[in-house]
Amino acid sequence: MSTPEGEYYTEERWQNWLDRLDEEGVDLEDESSARLRLNLQDDTVIAVAKVVSAYDEGELDEQAAMEELAGIQEIVLSEVEFDDEDTLMLIDAVQTALVCVFHAAQEYVAAGATSDGSVEEHVEAARNAESEEDLDAAHVHCVQAGTLIIDGQDMDLSLVEDLDYGLVAEWVDGLNSLYEAMRDPEVVEEDEA
Repeated sequence: MSTPEGEYYTEERWQNWLDRLDEEGVDLEDESSARLRLNLQDDTVIAVAKVVSAYDEGELDEQAAMEELAGIQEIVLSEVEFDDEDTLMLIDAVQTALVCVFHAAQEYVAAGATSDGSVEEHVEAARNAESEEDLDAAHVHCVQAGTLIIDGQDMDLSLVEDLDYGLVAEWVDGLNSLYEAMRDPEVVEEDEA
């Protein structure tokens, strides 16, 4: 059973968000910009969650799921051009958060959820690895936490608040979006894009 290309996420959808950022302008201190950032991120994560769910339900095989994920990743992680520094920073933060989401989804499709540890234990290990400047290990732990979230494990939402600003905080922010999307994949309506 094949899924039409772009059913999960399209370049046009991503461009709509970028156009909206451009039109509305971004102020990193402003609540509406923060909400827009979250909606932009959640919209992409919902598409990832739908691909993984379709894989779990047998609607997509491993190769098709990987191709869908790679397609979405290519769209949203491509370099964007804006003159406004705040807009670039906002998009960079979203893309950083999404890197971990994509890698967790790909790991889950390829190998399933990790069999050891909890979401909290992996986030704690990631935090420790980051403090020792081992970002590769930190990333691996965040990805493993992501596979557990996809597999249905709960995530303590206070994890995000307890992290110092840095890459792990950005990745865990993405995992938080993933957690929400796996539970309610209709958070961002089409007409909000």
